Parts: sequence; structure tokens; C-alpha cells
Amino acid sequence: MNRRRFLLLAGSALASARSLAWAQSTRAHRVAWLAAGSKADTEAYFDAFRGGLRDLGYQEGRRLVLDALFGDYARDRTERLALELAALQPEVLVTQGGAARQAERLSPAIPTVFVYSGDPVVAGLATSFARPGRHLTGVCLLSLDLVGKRIEILKEIVPNLSRVAIIANSGHPGESRELEASKAAAEQLGIRVSYHPVRNPAELDAALPAVVASRAEGAVVFPDPITLTHRSVLATFFLKNRIPSAGGWAPYAESGFLVSYGPNLLDAYRRAAYFVDRIIKGAKPADLPIEMPATIDMVINRRTATALNLFLSSTIAFRANRVID
Repeated sequence: MNRRRFLLLAGSALASARSLAWAQSTRAHRVAWLAAGSKADTEAYFDAFRGGLRDLGYQEGRRLVLDALFGDYARDRTERLALELAALQPEVLVTQGGAARQAERLSPAIPTVFVYSGDPVVAGLATSFARPGRHLTGVCLLSLDLVGKRIEILKEIVPNLSRVAIIANSGHPGESRELEASKAAAEQLGIRVSYHPVRNPAELDAALPAVVASRAEGAVVFPDPITLTHRSVLATFFLKNRIPSAGGWAPYAESGFLVSYGPNLLDAYRRAAYFVDRIIKGAKPADLPIEMPATIDMVINRRTATALNLFLSSTIAFRANRVID
């Protein structure tokens, strides 16, 4: 091969390589969003996730195609939507709530990022937090360190508190560990606990009279899809029966609970974008450690406190990230 022909071939190969690299760097990435809840209830989380992607340089219509579907709390519908999204062959699937269960069953597997309220290891979504080991990873909203703090905050607001009712979905992965941590915290404070497990709306309706019968002076509600969906019903019940209540996420306090203490959900969904970016750039979900939320918020509903004739000290009001007036 003469020198001129060699240079031409080398130049052509280099141009082709540059063209391929340019195409790979500028091609649009398809990402799918599947929510177990309704659009109205989860749109703020979706927007937070989209904002996280924008912060990382992804722009819809340019580098990003984003498909979003909402299961409306119906398992059959969520399962069907998961299959529809899988047919689009997204690079990454992002799930809200229980939709992670549907993503886990997809075949072939799709790299999945979840924001999950339960324990993903107990739920079978991952082998461990440090090395998920499968095709799913993301943010876990459950933290046993926060459970006892909710009881402590109730005790601080209601100094004479001696009996607390705990309402929780007994089928929620990790619920048994939450209950153990809550009982341990209550025991240290000299508080007796009555436990009211619920797995569906009918059991929730049946549990409410039992809370009154237990003579509860306070209530702690574990966050999960059932209690979140019915948080306004619970808030109305607690207020009517003059029971100070604590929930795990801000929407509980926003709906009328006295206080909430737990992860900032919007920050958690913004963080999901980090995982998507890593996977698009070649990382495997199996190797990306599951994270716990970095931002914890306390929200107090002053209107509820006033209705219950409870005094909010300046100390606790100052510690709150937000006070609803």
C-alpha cells in the first residue's frame, strides 16, 4: 500500500470514528417514568425528577425522550403500563412507589431506578444496599433512625403523652422492623403502644374505632401507599377524636396531621436523576449502591395544633423546616 492510499484510508477511518462518537454523544436517550399512583398525586415528584435531569444537562426534545405513565393505584393497570413502556425499550425505567415491583418482573430486564418507601432487600428488589446485584437500584425512603424520632416529637408537643396508637400496613416490606424500632423508642419514653395493622382500605376503616377504644393520646402512621392515599381521612378522624398525629412525609402534615418527620420526597426524586445519568453513561444498576435520603424535614401544622389546643414552643417551631399556618 502506497503512502497516499494509507493516509486516505486512515483519514477516512478517523472521520468515521469521529462521526460515530458525535452520533453517540448527541443521540436522544429514552427514559421512562412509571408511577403506581395517580398523575395528580405524583406529578410534583415527576417534575422534581425532570428538574434533576435538566440540572445534569438533559433537555427533553434534544438529548432526552421522556415517556410517563401513571397507574392510578390499580395494580393491574400498573402491570399493563409496565409492559407498554417495556415495548418502547427505554434505556432506563424510573418507578414511583409500588411500580418497582412491576419493573422487577419485566423480561427482558430493563435497568430500573426506584424511589421506594419500603425495604428493597426485604421486597426482593435488591440483594443488598451496598451492591444491589440486579437490574434495580435507587433511593430507599425507609429509615429506622427516623421512626422513634416521630414519637419523641409527639411527646415533646404533648408532654403527658402515655399511650400511642400505631397504624401501619403490615404487608409493607420492612414494616416489622419499623414497628420494633417504634416500640423500643416508646418504651424508653414510658409510652405504651397499641398496634393497628392494615392491608387495605376496609381494614383501615375497621382500625379507626379500635384506635379510639385503645384510648390513644397520640397516633403515629407509617408512610406507605395505603395510608398516604387515605391521609385526609386519617387527619379528619384524628382531629375529630382529638388525637395528635405524626406521619412520615410532608403530605401527611399538609393534609392535617399535627406533624410529619421524614425524608424530603422532592429531593429524593431529584436524586433519582443521578442514577439515570450514571446508567446512561455505562454504569450497571447492580453496582450502584442504594441510597438513603440526604434531606430530612419536619413539618408542623399550626392549624391542627390550635384546633387541639396544643402549645407549640418556640424551640420546636424553630426546629421545623416548615410551619403550616
